[in-house]
Amino acid sequence: MATADQRTDANDVWLPIPPDEIDGLPDGLRYVHWDAGPDYPADPARCAFYAVPYMKGAEVSLRPLSLMSRVRVVQTLTAGVEHMLPGLERMPAGAQLCNARGLHDTSTAELALTLILAALRDIPGFVRGQDAGEWRHGFQPALADKSVLIVGYGSIGSAIEDRLTPFECARVARVARTARDTVRGPVHPLSDLSALLPDADVVVLATPLTDTTRGLVGPDFLARMKDGALLVNIARGAVVDTKALLAELESGRLRAALDVTDPEPLPPGHPLWHAPGVLITPHVGGPSSAFLPRAKRLLRDQLTLFAAGEPMRNVVATAD
Repeated sequence: MATADQRTDANDVWLPIPPDEIDGLPDGLRYVHWDAGPDYPADPARCAFYAVPYMKGAEVSLRPLSLMSRVRVVQTLTAGVEHMLPGLERMPAGAQLCNARGLHDTSTAELALTLILAALRDIPGFVRGQDAGEWRHGFQPALADKSVLIVGYGSIGSAIEDRLTPFECARVARVARTARDTVRGPVHPLSDLSALLPDADVVVLATPLTDTTRGLVGPDFLARMKDGALLVNIARGAVVDTKALLAELESGRLRAALDVTDPEPLPPGHPLWHAPGVLITPHVGGPSSAFLPRAKRLLRDQLTLFAAGEPMRNVVATAD
C-alpha cells in the first residue's frame, strides 16, 4: 500500500479499457487498466478518476470504492446509474458520479427499432416456421401509419425518434419528467400519460429507473393502452410490473418486446419466456460494435476536462 505522502498525490485513472487503446488521453495522469479482475492494478487510495467496468454487476463495480479515499470522479459507461448510487456514501465529499449520456444512443435506439419492426411483422413466428421447415405466409401490421409514444425523451428517446422518422408513422408523442418544446414538437410531462396512452399503437419505454418510474407501467398504465398495442421496453425491467404485464399478455390483449425484464436475468421456467405475443432479448441494447468507439471517445473527452480542471459533463450526483 502507498504511504500517506503518496496518497496526497492521487492522480491515478482506472480504466476498464486498456489505456494504450484510447487515443488522445491527456498527459499528467497515470493510467491503469482494471476491468473487474480479482486483483487491483494499483493502490485504490491513489485513484482520482474511476471509470466503472461495463456490465460487471453492482457488487464488483462498488468493491474498490470504499478504498478510493481520494477519488474525485466516478464515471459509468451506462446511461443508468442506479447500480452505483449505493456507492455515494463511500465516496469522499465532493466526488462526482457521472453517467454515460449519449454513449448508448445509437446502439439502443437501433435495437428499439429492431424490436418494434420484428414484433409488428412477427419475425419470431417466421423464424419458428423456418426452424420447422414451414412456409408460414400471412398478413402482418406495418409500422407505417402507427402512432408511437416514447416514454422517456432524453438522448436515447430522441435517437429513437430519429430512426422512426423514415417509417411514415402517423404520430410520435413524447413524454419526459418535465414538459418542454423541441423542434419536432412538444414533450409532455408524465402527468399527461393517461391521456396519451389510449391513442398509441406502440409504447416505447426509454426512461431511467428512479423512484418515480419504478413500477410506472402497472395495471392502470397497461389498462389504458389500446387493444393490440405493443409495449417495447429498452429502459429497465423494474419500470414494468411483470405480474401486471403477464396478465395482459396471457389474455392476448397486448403484445410486448422486452430487452430488459424484472427479474433479470430472467430465470429458466419464468412464465414471461413463453407468454403469448412477447419477444425477449437479453439486455443487449448497449453491447454492440457501436459501444467501444463511443466509450473511448467519452472517456477521452471526460478525462481531457478532468486534467484541465474544467467542469465534468453528465454529473448526476455529488457525494456529501
